[in-house]
Amino acid sequence: MMERAPAPGGLALIEALVNSLHIETRVDSLDTPTGRAALGLAEGEVPAARELREALRVACLAHAGHPPHGTTTPLADLLAEAPLVVTVDDRGAAGLRPAAPDRLVSRVAEAIATASADGSWARLKACQAPDCHWAYYDRSPGGRSRWCSMSVCGARAKMRTYRARRNP
Repeated sequence: MMERAPAPGGLALIEALVNSLHIETRVDSLDTPTGRAALGLAEGEVPAARELREALRVACLAHAGHPPHGTTTPLADLLAEAPLVVTVDDRGAAGLRPAAPDRLVSRVAEAIATASADGSWARLKACQAPDCHWAYYDRSPGGRSRWCSMSVCGARAKMRTYRARRNP
């Protein structure tokens, strides 16, 4: 699961948030002070962060062409609470920054806007394996990766397919 390099730029924050829950073991790093600190969260912000995490997971699954799991609040609804401000520097270059940079949802909105502009947002995907859904950045030339790790989730899927063919 963690053999890939982290996502670039602000997508690393989104990847870390989605991966704060290990689905197979149900270990949630947001339950620990260290896990919350890694994302700049206070304990009271955890419920909103969990809701945002699952909405982001659905988006990452969609990027990989997989159906969503469960029911979540639409990501667009959550991001509506995180306005961005257009900035222009002395050279006339425009950029975006969160109106409330101390809020996780605002930092996520900024990361998505920036990654959408450079085309990298669609490469942040979630593993196809239903017991994994780990977020990863797809660096493959064709952008067609399906699993977080070929040696773990990919191998399991291929073995299941092989067994299904051998034992109809």
